[in-house]
Amino acid sequence: MGRNLYTVGHSIHSLPRFVELLKRHGITAVCDVRSAPYSRLHPHFNREPLREELKRHRIAYVFLGEELGGRSSDPSCYDAEGRVRYGRIADTDAFQHGLTRVKEGIETHRIALMCAEKDPLTCHRAVLICRHLRDETDLSILHILEDGQTERHEESERRLLRLARMEQGDLFKSVQEQIEEAYEHQGRRIAYREQSAGSSRDGRDDAA
Repeated sequence: MGRNLYTVGHSIHSLPRFVELLKRHGITAVCDVRSAPYSRLHPHFNREPLREELKRHRIAYVFLGEELGGRSSDPSCYDAEGRVRYGRIADTDAFQHGLTRVKEGIETHRIALMCAEKDPLTCHRAVLICRHLRDETDLSILHILEDGQTERHEESERRLLRLARMEQGDLFKSVQEQIEEAYEHQGRRIAYREQSAGSSRDGRDDAA
């Protein structure tokens, strides 16, 4: 029997709507993979009120932003321009430990990895974390979209190829090589970049 792993972005949902989405898909545990589990624009998704609301609905909450967040505290994970390199994060012991916790948790809970962005392809939860879980035996990854429908990770990868304009194929590269190249391209596009004091990352509110 296969295992399922879900992901979800809190987007601009209300807390009741967010909980309804989780219940619709039978989620029993939320793994918060935001580096900073707070939102200036949507404070009801700050860690404390979110955890309490989930607890009321018997949904467990665990913060994994230190292990699986997209904004590493390790200076070696940044390039000379101050941009996070997802490949470097993936090589850290902390990230590997976070993956292990998720894989172990799947055995007893129906887990959703939670971040802020509504589209998984603009979020590290898909482009970094799921990239390194996609080859797990008997694991199906499903992204809960803003309208409550799910998108299988394989379909997300097809969208990723279209975004990278690789959907027509390449005579000299396998499909897998093209997918990996598309991941690299999208990772560079969405990765956090350190800004000067007083500025924000690309005008976005929530930490990856």
